[in-house]
Amino acid sequence: MEKIDTVIRFLKNAKSVLFITGAGVSADSGLPTYRGVSGLYNDKVTAEGIPIESALAGEMLHRRPEVTWKYLAEIERRCRRARPNRAHEVIAAFENEFQRVWVLTQNIDGFHHAAGSHCVIDIHGDFHNIACMRCSWRHRVNNYAGLKIPPRCPACQAVVRPEVVFFGEMLPEKKVAVLYRELRRGFDVVFSIGTTSVFPYIQQPVFLAKQAGWRTVEINPSGTEVSGIVDVAWRAGAAVALDALWKKWQQQK
Repeated sequence: MEKIDTVIRFLKNAKSVLFITGAGVSADSGLPTYRGVSGLYNDKVTAEGIPIESALAGEMLHRRPEVTWKYLAEIERRCRRARPNRAHEVIAAFENEFQRVWVLTQNIDGFHHAAGSHCVIDIHGDFHNIACMRCSWRHRVNNYAGLKIPPRCPACQAVVRPEVVFFGEMLPEKKVAVLYRELRRGFDVVFSIGTTSVFPYIQQPVFLAKQAGWRTVEINPSGTEVSGIVDVAWRAGAAVALDALWKKWQQQK
């Protein structure tokens, strides 16, 4: 396989690697991609007559939290039995192979941490972390099964929210700062895996890599916004490709 051999060559000369991951990485765990989540609503609107994007917007959370939490709970219930898959495991294992490995993920499932990755920028948050919208109360939950809808803070009775970025909200400043700090340090290889790269902050590291002369690899079943500029465009699912890459890497060591 010519592409996998090229990627192995990139990695042999690398000391630092950035993995950018999207919903396609968690798809093999049984989680729907974003469009799959939207596909839960085949009529294009929710029972309230609004698009799912509106139901999961920050403005709706503040105005009608029961609506937002209704669909959060439904999505979480669909995802509850899922676990990290081989893609997450391989990315975590690569931390021990190089001096510096970071993961920039759009996913809110927490699977990279669960698989053992330590340097993770979960730019959209983690829906297992919930926080009060009024006071400093925070808590981590394994699932939403025991929560009332909408759940309220035990300290002040205000509505709580998952610590994720809803539609219409800004990215968390601290996580953005970490991302730009690491990009300034540079990477030898940048992977874009399981993402269509439609968000500018997901595209940017790949474009920056191209300008800086860092090696770039895309793993995705179909073409994306960055396919035309990467050094290697590997058309495959995340778990299959990363498992093959790991096995080849072990053979070549």
